[in-house]
Amino acid sequence: MSTRRAVGAIDQGTTSTRFMIFDHEGAVVAAAQREFRQILPRPGWVEHDPVEIWQTVETVAAEALAAAGMTARELAAVGITNQRETTVVWDRTTGAPLANAIVWQDTRTDGICEALAEGRGIDRFRARTGLPLAAYFSGPKAAWMLTHVEGLAESAAAGRAVMGTVDSWIVWNLTGGPDGGRHVTDVTNASRTLLMDIDTLDWSGDLLGAMGIPRSMTAEILPSVGRLGTGTGVLEGVPISAILGDQQAALFGQACFEPGEAKNTYGTGCFLLMNTGVRKVPSTCGLLTTVGYQIAGREAVYALEGSIAVTGALVQWLRDNLGVISDAAEIEPLAASVEDNGDVYFVPAFSGLFAPHWRSDARGVIAGLTRFAGKAHIARAGLEAAAYQTREVLEAMQADSGVALTELKVDGGMVVNELLMQFQADILDVPVVRPRVNETTALGAAYAAGLAEGFWSGLDELRNNWREARRWSPAMPAEVRDAYCAKWRKAVDRSLGWVGQASAADGV
Repeated sequence: MSTRRAVGAIDQGTTSTRFMIFDHEGAVVAAAQREFRQILPRPGWVEHDPVEIWQTVETVAAEALAAAGMTARELAAVGITNQRETTVVWDRTTGAPLANAIVWQDTRTDGICEALAEGRGIDRFRARTGLPLAAYFSGPKAAWMLTHVEGLAESAAAGRAVMGTVDSWIVWNLTGGPDGGRHVTDVTNASRTLLMDIDTLDWSGDLLGAMGIPRSMTAEILPSVGRLGTGTGVLEGVPISAILGDQQAALFGQACFEPGEAKNTYGTGCFLLMNTGVRKVPSTCGLLTTVGYQIAGREAVYALEGSIAVTGALVQWLRDNLGVISDAAEIEPLAASVEDNGDVYFVPAFSGLFAPHWRSDARGVIAGLTRFAGKAHIARAGLEAAAYQTREVLEAMQADSGVALTELKVDGGMVVNELLMQFQADILDVPVVRPRVNETTALGAAYAAGLAEGFWSGLDELRNNWREARRWSPAMPAEVRDAYCAKWRKAVDRSLGWVGQASAADGV
């Protein structure tokens, strides 16, 4: 076992970046977090500044180490977890980004996806990738950049321009940038691009060709768990030993190592993953077949995933756009101030609907408004939307896998909301369980990195670290649950078809 004291994790999310330090028991030693700008140039467009993201990584790493009273050399390893499909292009010689990153929520590539699907449907590449054709994924985002970012295609042809998901951008900078930085990614992030063959775990020449992306732009695909470089700068000399996309990291942090084990993460969006082992389970119910993780030298472990675009982001929207609350923590007492939703239903299809619908033509609706309804009912409907969407995904997952879930492990920022967690248990009719360490995304990245470096001996030791903190059991009568769900389905129907084909293709 390493004599070093702890393991670090870079958790680069959609709205903020964190650095967390964990001890051998998986307890938090120290943490630091910084938000960064959300750039919204047009309706449906969401961008990030890659330089700002990298600056937040450097800042929070230094702050967390200072808070722990540690030097970087006392870390046994650092793991990286990241917002997944968000796509960055940069110049490998100068290190400068060639455009803002296009965020996973962005819908500007609807037209590209429609053109690729024409005559063949959105499942054209599903057998190869496990994914439908959707604006969510990275490949179409890179294709859009190559067409619309001035000089990018020429730079790519000359071998200077490279692309990657945010993990690639961070690792490249962390291991030296223009001075020897490694251009790599892992199998979990690569499986979210629509460019990787999910069987061979390598880039597909056919898929790259279909989207007009030169292979020279792509990163080397590595296992999720294993040494991939050594840190520079604020993390000078630290082994960089794991990369996991954020939802796969949460699966790892929740110790869901056996087929049939599942978790749901409530963050900006909501993501339900079920481990299916070394078996790839094709979905017929609108879910994604994705790579769960791969330990170096072993077979990849796969998962079924249901991706929901907007959950925690709806709380932010109620705060920032409507002014219903002034702080996210106010949402629970406001929602709890009324007995029920007042027959109000909120479908937050701000970027279309993801699983299991995959409807980019949907947009957000608030249905059932009367003069009786107030801001508390809208707040409650906003929280309940996360639970309804999770139920839709879980029903699809059970149909695809043939496994009936007996309990749901939950994590992420929203699970401190006890009103939501009780409603989730009620609407699912299964217990909902929160672990001792709520931020399992960062914990999963730390576990993976520490496992690679011998800080932990194996998966059994990680499983023994897991502790239950709170459990919510269902208490809602079946007839009430059925009535709520029927109204939710009516509200979803009313969100569909809002964006016409021409305007979706134009991104307006």
